[in-house]
Amino acid sequence: MKLQLLIIIVLKYLVLANQGELDKEEQGFDVDGLDLESLFNGTTPDYDEEAFSPCSETLPGFNSVGITITYIIVFIFSMFGNSVVVYVVCYMQKTRASTDIYLMHLALADLLFTLTLPFWAVDAYTGWVFGTFLCKLLSAFQEASVYSGVFLLACISVDRHFAIVRPTRPKSSFHTLVKMVCGVVWMVAGMLSLPVAIQRQSLYDKGFNQYICYENLTGESSDMWRVSIRIVRHTVGFFLPLVVMAFCYGWTIITLFHTRNQQKHKAMRVILAVVLAFVICWLPYNVTILIDTLIKGETLKLVTCETRYRVVAVLNVTQVLAFLHCAVNPVLYAFIGQKFRDELLSSLYRHGLVGRSIYLTYRTGSVNSAGSVKSRNTSATM
Repeated sequence: MKLQLLIIIVLKYLVLANQGELDKEEQGFDVDGLDLESLFNGTTPDYDEEAFSPCSETLPGFNSVGITITYIIVFIFSMFGNSVVVYVVCYMQKTRASTDIYLMHLALADLLFTLTLPFWAVDAYTGWVFGTFLCKLLSAFQEASVYSGVFLLACISVDRHFAIVRPTRPKSSFHTLVKMVCGVVWMVAGMLSLPVAIQRQSLYDKGFNQYICYENLTGESSDMWRVSIRIVRHTVGFFLPLVVMAFCYGWTIITLFHTRNQQKHKAMRVILAVVLAFVICWLPYNVTILIDTLIKGETLKLVTCETRYRVVAVLNVTQVLAFLHCAVNPVLYAFIGQKFRDELLSSLYRHGLVGRSIYLTYRTGSVNSAGSVKSRNTSATM
């Protein structure tokens, strides 16, 4: 057995050398690392078939420091911005609209996602050093926050559709219904995050020479399960809500084109900006993950290492773009939503954080510009 194994190794080495495909640095084939002495001393070395993979497991020229710094910066801005959003929405109790409740829960989802960023920042630089428990817990938080975020955006699109296309008189129990919908959203998001939380473990990766937080799927059906989980994640967690948003906002925009209600036009600006930011940040990542899933499931036949490196490189870039999304929404509220700025300044004045002159200037401007903004169907963050 030992002799056969040694012959296989030598023959594999000669074949690769004759084909000109042997490069220790680029191909990940470590000849010096072969424990040949153990073959003759009666012990069997750890034989890893992936050591003979024609492609390296690491990405050439990849710099993890930039990703780590980016995650830390996003963490700081997202924590501050989304905390301000939650504070402002909680402050305007009497003028709070249904969309404001959804947006507050969206900010809470972004905050939950943000709490995981410092751990992924460390993981990008040193590998996963936090053990299996935190791997499961933080992966569940991340999955639940992403699911709840996209579901809440879909709920907002339905809410805006009925508010503009089919306006009805508000009912006293309307806010209770919205809170119940948010509760269902969080419950469903938590259930959908369970498979990832159950399968995730801290595993040692020989290719990267470090621990990783990854789905530990073993057996002949492991690839099928991994592909199935990813397809469900893409379908339920992105594409179906995107179809709902496209349908609702498409119908809403057509309706707005036939009306002269400027207030409703203004009420749609922040919402459309939020949805557009979501698509820009998450669509490239989901498409790249889908391609990677098809490659690993051997649905797409891949023959060159260069293509694999490109997919991995694009995956890293689009992941940073997707993670950046949690800090984008508060910026949109501040620069586009007039009512959000008004409510924020009003709360700051009440707590003595801004002067009276600034507040009086704000009130003069808001009275001239707001008009009859305090409508039940118009979000105060607009």
